[in-house]
Amino acid sequence: MRIPRSLLSGLCTAALAVAVLPATASAAPQAAEQPGDVISVADSSFHPLPLQPTNTKAWKISYRSTSATGQANTVTGTVIVPKDGKSGPRPLITYAVGTVGLGDSCAPSAGFPKGTTMEANLIQQYLWRGWAVVVTDYEGLGTPGEHTYTAGPSAGHAMLDAARAAQRIPAAASSGITAQSPIGIVGYSQGGQASSWAAELKDSYAPELNVKGTATGGVPAHLEKLVPVHNGSYGSGLLFMAAAGQDAAYPELKLDSYLNTAGKALIGFFRNNCVAIDSTVGSFKRISDLTTRDPLATPEWQKRLNESDLGTHKPDHPVYLYHALADELIPYSLGTGLRKDWCARGAAVDWRTIVVGEHVSGVITEVTRVQNWLADRFAGKPTSGNC
Repeated sequence: MRIPRSLLSGLCTAALAVAVLPATASAAPQAAEQPGDVISVADSSFHPLPLQPTNTKAWKISYRSTSATGQANTVTGTVIVPKDGKSGPRPLITYAVGTVGLGDSCAPSAGFPKGTTMEANLIQQYLWRGWAVVVTDYEGLGTPGEHTYTAGPSAGHAMLDAARAAQRIPAAASSGITAQSPIGIVGYSQGGQASSWAAELKDSYAPELNVKGTATGGVPAHLEKLVPVHNGSYGSGLLFMAAAGQDAAYPELKLDSYLNTAGKALIGFFRNNCVAIDSTVGSFKRISDLTTRDPLATPEWQKRLNESDLGTHKPDHPVYLYHALADELIPYSLGTGLRKDWCARGAAVDWRTIVVGEHVSGVITEVTRVQNWLADRFAGKPTSGNC
């Protein structure tokens, strides 16, 4: 059977960030009163591929963060530092991966020790530059509760607090992660939403962080505009995963009350599996197939979806924003719209159109440009953008 190119692309997106079994257990929890406070630290390891050695040190951390509704929560992540002998301040990348799924076993920290998180191959390239990297697991992956997939404020908080937590680990401090470290915020796809939210939240939520730039791509800037794109398409599984994530972030939405028997079964399956299988099982389904009535048409759901819209606040630092012209999962118009909104607010936006490629290839082919752009920001080179 010939697999349609669009379905193959969707499956590649799934493969980009899938993770498996949980990593090592954390130490006993400690008191954490402020966002970014470290709750526990445990030795971990970083392998881009199974058994592939790397000259790095890694720790799995749990840290205090803030939910989409402003409540204190706990998030896990991984801090990775090159073993190059450097002890002075080194750049720190706070990194958010693309969609991995809703199950706890999908967390990036679960895959790094086993070499099964495909995005680790991209993360390794930042480490080759001598930079440290902290990768959030997002809210609800590897911790009690459900993953708040696509809830923008939660993801932005998790990224900023991951950087704070990395700076507060004594072992990492001796490896060059300090309060003086220049910070870059990086993410693509789901990570693009997270990094864009981190960029917008930084001045109010984490003004003390020494952020020099955000590099963000394939950004789902307006969730509601993705509904007609994915409803009934090969990407419909992502739509239903997003509904589950919004429901996890905002319990008053009561998703289950809208679902029929098939819908409850599918969402239940998603909550325990990762994106590779979820995107396949969930493909080519319509909202009407799984619900007794459409939740997205209600004021409650509209309000919460709109709260994840980007472009309403000017980042206080330069942004490298990129999008593939032929992106089949997140339309190019969402990228250009975000550029327009940020530029209208006076942001310094370096915009780039990826002329050849689609959603998955965008993050891979652009990684060197992203790093070079960040290196210039870390070196103090100014940019006014190309608005």
